[in-house]
Order: sequence, then structure tokens, then C-alpha cells
Amino acid sequence: MANFEIIEREGTRLVKVTLNNETVRTESGALHYMRGAITMQTHPPSAGGFLKSLATGENIFRPTYTGTGDLYLAPSLSGYHTLDLSGEEWILDRGAYWASEGSVEIAVERNKLLSGMVGGEGLFQTKVKGRGQVVMVAQGPVETVALRGERLVVDGSFAIARTSTLSYRVEKATKSMVSSMTSGEFLVNVFEGHGTVLLAPIPYWQVLLLRQVAASAARTAS
Repeated sequence: MANFEIIEREGTRLVKVTLNNETVRTESGALHYMRGAITMQTHPPSAGGFLKSLATGENIFRPTYTGTGDLYLAPSLSGYHTLDLSGEEWILDRGAYWASEGSVEIAVERNKLLSGMVGGEGLFQTKVKGRGQVVMVAQGPVETVALRGERLVVDGSFAIARTSTLSYRVEKATKSMVSSMTSGEFLVNVFEGHGTVLLAPIPYWQVLLLRQVAASAARTAS
């Protein structure tokens, strides 16, 4: 089994993957550098896979790395979270996929039209299933919320993954349209059923600072 290690240096984080005659897959453009007898391959998707990749908004090509050695993925101000799959299916937030073992199957999950378009998750999301490790991008420390027939309401897009056993939809914060608009909480993401949701509700300070700088620059430009 490939070993994924999250390393923090100078306020940034990167993923180191140690391979021992193994294969891993990464997001396109994730490679930073590698050492050892490792071969990179990029397989063109099938026609169906090409269309699905366009629909998800994710990169079309996800390269694989096979061999023995160390693979370093590009550093980021955001963090990373490793998910261990034991046969279950998880649906990832748009842009959350970063790397996985070769044994993990990657597919597409289609959201309901309204939920996908207004909830910020997109009409299609990436689905991972099988057995093995998956590395996800997370804006901050990850919290695990286990639902046992309960209802979880999230105002924002900091839910980075959910098990496919949960239902997901977008709805008004209150029953009244006027109340929803005046409360400041117009639309919320709702997860319900039996399963698990991964949240990253508090960004790392570097991510928060970068957002504030970008917002200030946008105001200045306008």
C-alpha cells in the first residue's frame, strides 16, 4: 500500500507519496518533483469519460505514477486530508480530489439540477469508491460528522465530502422566502440520512488572509 504523508513547511503543506512497486493517481498538474524509478503515464479518457470530465469541471487527464521511490505533490496554503476507503462510496466536493491509490475507482455523481447549480457543488461531482487511500484538498482542519438518521444544515461550501448513503439537497433556510432573505441565510446545504460528512469549517489563517487580500484587491479595482 502506498504511503501518503502530509508535510508542513514554511506555512505551506505538501503531500509526499512513497511507492514500493505501486501505482497512484493524482490530479492533473499536481506533480512537484519525484525521485526514484517512477514512471508517469497519462491515459486518454474514453468518449464517455471525456464528456463526464467536462461535466464535472474537473481536469480531464489524471496521470498515474508507477514504480518505487518518492513522489512529491505541489505545495499549497490549503491543507490535505487522507481518507481510507474500505469498500464504501464517497462523493467529493468540486476540486477536492488530489490523489489516490491505483485501486480506487473514480466516477461521477450527478446532483439534482437545483441543488447542484445553486448550492455551489456543481451539477456533477467526483465519486470515489473501492479500497485504498484518497487524499483531498481541505481549506482547514477536517471534522467528521456521523449522521444516524439526522439532518445536517450547512451554510457555505465547507463540506468537502459525504458518503453516498446520504441525501443531499439545497433548500431555503426558512419556510418563508421573505424570512430566508431577511435572515441573511437564504439558501443552505442539507445532508440527511445515515452516513458521514467531512467538514472544514475554519480555514487555515493563510487561506483566510489570501481571501481577504483578494477581496480587497477586487474592491480597489472596481
